[in-house]
Amino acid sequence: MQAFGAILPRSFYSRAAAEVARDLLGRVLVHGECAGRIVETEAYLGLDDLAAHSSRGITPRTRVIFGPPGHAYVYFIYGMHECLNVVAEPDGTPGCALIRALEPLAGLETMRKRRGRPGIRDLASGPGKLTQAMGITREQNGADLTCGGMRILNGKAAPFEVEITPRIGISVCADWPLRFVIAGSRFASRY
Repeated sequence: MQAFGAILPRSFYSRAAAEVARDLLGRVLVHGECAGRIVETEAYLGLDDLAAHSSRGITPRTRVIFGPPGHAYVYFIYGMHECLNVVAEPDGTPGCALIRALEPLAGLETMRKRRGRPGIRDLASGPGKLTQAMGITREQNGADLTCGGMRILNGKAAPFEVEITPRIGISVCADWPLRFVIAGSRFASRY
């Protein structure tokens, strides 16, 4: 996986959640033998963002969001999908970036098996699809992304434009322009 560059340092994550979400585009998420380029993210801003889990304060579920940046926040949604967020902001300040979609790069056969053999375009084109394809579960909740089996690498993406839209799939604060997509990516979610 060294072909995808160095592991992002903790300082990368210790910034505003919206900056981190945007700057994750083009980076490479690695878990085990599987890797994918991040093509779509959303930012969640903490206590004042009613769409953010952290808006309710510290709970057993959200404790990781209030902790050190650069850790994974993995949660279960709709009784069927895990979602992967990256903790952003300085330690003690809640904020995170949801990784919504990946362009598969490595471990494609494993990803296909996990997902029931869809075409490459649909392997990781949504937050639940990508965690299933990458083998990410709530067992990775709290994992340190700056070391270990799940990490985000610098990546070596060709230049791209960023499309900014309102977040999707939520009912409150839905009009906030906090969804970031590599413009024209065929791997982004299709909502």
